[in-house]
Amino acid sequence: MNLHEYQSKKLFSDYGIAIPAGRAARTVDEAVSYAQALGGERWVVKAQVHAGGRGKGGGVRLCDDLAAVEVAADNLLGSRLVTPQTDEKGLPINVLLIEQVSAIARELYLGMLVDRNSERLVLMASSEGGMDIEEVAATQADKILSVHVDPAAGLQAYQCRQLAFGLQLEGEQIRSFTRLLMALYRMFVDQDASLVEINPLIVTDTGALMALDAKINIDANALYRHADLAELYDESQQDEKEHMAAQHDLNYVTLDGSIGCMVNGAGLAMATMDLIKLHGGEPANFLDVGGGTTAERVAEAFKIILSDSNVRAILVNIFGGIVRCDLIAEGIVSALQQVETRLPVVVRLQGTNVDRGRAILENSGLDIVSSSDLTEAARSVVAAAQSV
Repeated sequence: MNLHEYQSKKLFSDYGIAIPAGRAARTVDEAVSYAQALGGERWVVKAQVHAGGRGKGGGVRLCDDLAAVEVAADNLLGSRLVTPQTDEKGLPINVLLIEQVSAIARELYLGMLVDRNSERLVLMASSEGGMDIEEVAATQADKILSVHVDPAAGLQAYQCRQLAFGLQLEGEQIRSFTRLLMALYRMFVDQDASLVEINPLIVTDTGALMALDAKINIDANALYRHADLAELYDESQQDEKEHMAAQHDLNYVTLDGSIGCMVNGAGLAMATMDLIKLHGGEPANFLDVGGGTTAERVAEAFKIILSDSNVRAILVNIFGGIVRCDLIAEGIVSALQQVETRLPVVVRLQGTNVDRGRAILENSGLDIVSSSDLTEAARSVVAAAQSV
């Protein structure tokens, strides 16, 4: 689960990590009032969306007076922000972060994430912080420094100093950087984070370190331990179909193709999408209904697929092990009866009660193509999608 910048900075502050003075505003009047209360002569108005590249998309505005704050807030609130990390529709802006402008001497990058290959937390740092850090990582990988944290020993001070030296920090900055990293590590572990980024981590004109930006991803599987963080979930920032799927414990990811997929098991779902592409089609989604699904969940999954206007045909590929094929068939029939559609539907069932499941489909009176062979099913659905 992603947190907004203002929410992430609140966590940073709780752990003693320095951040600029700022407040979250939900109306134009609040934005102006908060800027006035913060004081100073210049402010920055930052759109709060779950995407990077906000500056390049026009979501970060520098304002030299309160009138400019009002104009920026009025332009941003209620609009949608398109960045290099969003689709062409962008994401809705419902909250703005109003901050004092900071005096920047240097911009650094700092990140922490779970490295599944090494089964360690990895800390990454670079002297090339800012909006182009992705380009730096792609073209100047030697400027990205990293250390891995042993889970038994935890983050060590010498590792912090190693990164500090690589960033060319000096004197008190090294000690401040070490304290910051230690606090960030405690927060990462305490809050069950999966990723934390500070980009940029700035060195101010007085030599102090400050988190000018903040990005935190929380492991959704650990939210049962963090009711306070679960309340921060912003459904407006998630794809509508993905949000609907989450309400029914379905694993769904929207893609750009025209063939809707419903499969049980992540591995089988990936293989199914590969076969669709192999035969010239493009999947419209990844959808894993799970091994212990029910007819009701299958019906909901079907409704979500049918809500995608890009879908031209649907492939259902179920291997009945834990879940029975007849239950899947009942769910498919129920969904098609509830949601009128003329889209071609190809169903491949194998496993427990497969004959009973196929009989349910054949006797439903619905236009369903049943196949026992996965390759043939993939060819059929690709041909059907291309003919619609």
